[in-house]
Amino acid sequence: MESYKREFIQFLQGAGVLKFGDFTAKSGRKIPYFINAGDIKTGEQITKLGEFYAKAYMEKMGNKRAVLYGPAYKGISIAVSTSIALSKHGINDPFFFNRKEAKDHGEGGLFVGYVPKEGDEVVITEDVITAGTAIRESMALLGTLPGVKVAATFVMVDRKEKGKTEKSAMVEVEEEFGFPVYSVVDVYDIIEYLEEDEANAENVARIRNYLALNGAKA
Repeated sequence: MESYKREFIQFLQGAGVLKFGDFTAKSGRKIPYFINAGDIKTGEQITKLGEFYAKAYMEKMGNKRAVLYGPAYKGISIAVSTSIALSKHGINDPFFFNRKEAKDHGEGGLFVGYVPKEGDEVVITEDVITAGTAIRESMALLGTLPGVKVAATFVMVDRKEKGKTEKSAMVEVEEEFGFPVYSVVDVYDIIEYLEEDEANAENVARIRNYLALNGAKA
């Protein structure tokens, strides 16, 4: 396993972002592990997370300018921290996020921060994609911005789960909307990491059993 993947998984566990147990995903599926960016609680942690996202961004997109979009609520801190991390490398990407309800007073509107203009390209920063539900919600909102194109989505973990078909939710999103979805690690990286310690045998077995039922075939 590449060292940065190991470092990232260790970071997720240390920050309490990666948990094992019984959870319900936004898709309604009962899952044996959970990735929750909402458990990032300190300046050090969010700074580190932004650095991992920035590294993935630069690996995939180089120094290309884009506008970072953080879906409310968990994506907000990811977009902000990624923007800060990228600025340290000379990539001054603006950011914005959505309100859960449009504001009808003051400055008004649905979005906060830099509002993309025609011709701008947007990069969505999410925590995970399970069935693609959250991304489709984001695309519905971003579709209200004329002439704005989504260039990519970045997530922490590719869960390798099927979406509406036997294909993975990430592949379905790519095919449906025409942009790539990148992850820092995937669930099989997590399994590989866990298998290095026999104490994790039960969690590994539960994740493998879950993937046998819900894992993508392509």
